[in-house]
Amino acid sequence: MRRLLLLAPLLLVTAGCGVVQSSEGEATDVAREVATRAGKQLHGQRPRTAEEVARSATGIDGVEVLRVTGTSTHDGDGVDLIVRTSGSAYNEWFDLEKVVVRRCFALRVSPTSRWGAAPHGVDCPDGPALSFAPPPEPPRLPYEELRAALPRAPAGGRVDETEVRRTLAALDLDPAIRTEVKADGGRVGILLSVTGNNHSDPQDCLLARVEPGTTDVWMPPRIQRMPGEGGCTVDNALDPLPPPH
Repeated sequence: MRRLLLLAPLLLVTAGCGVVQSSEGEATDVAREVATRAGKQLHGQRPRTAEEVARSATGIDGVEVLRVTGTSTHDGDGVDLIVRTSGSAYNEWFDLEKVVVRRCFALRVSPTSRWGAAPHGVDCPDGPALSFAPPPEPPRLPYEELRAALPRAPAGGRVDETEVRRTLAALDLDPAIRTEVKADGGRVGILLSVTGNNHSDPQDCLLARVEPGTTDVWMPPRIQRMPGEGGCTVDNALDPLPPPH
């Protein structure tokens, strides 16, 4: 009888569809899933520096970054991270309390990385998790200054592209502000834009058009400034997109 009692837990574990995984194994799977979700969020084709990738990873809930190697996503093999996550599991048949584990996984972020691939576990390196200062805020776009400085050409007159370029140079813009000028059919279009810290947010940009009789400066609607919408282009300054409905 005593032997049968000792075998009972084993029979419960092995009955049914096979051997039941230990709570530690289940908790490790949960930790791996957190790392897998992090890899999905970090995946993308846009070039990023190693610091940008690591900073983004530290902002993912439940993820600590312990090591970063590489220079950028598009150099060499890309950016490699070792991240630490945690997971928990509880089996009322065998556990007196919830089992919690902390595990480390290797993630690679590059254009050739496979989206959704489960990361492999690695030994956790010594030392505390890395931290990163928040990136600097992008510079303010000079709407009023640009509007006041751009030349006005009389109706029936001619727009001087060189004068427009000289005007932009005289504004002494922050180097982080990208400028683009394009002449077409007697008109000159201008784009001023900055890259924000969150690349899924609307882009900051100003558009301007100088033509005989009219000089306009404006910011496109938010929906047109979303990534891929084409609102922040010099072509949109020359021939604006229709307003969103």
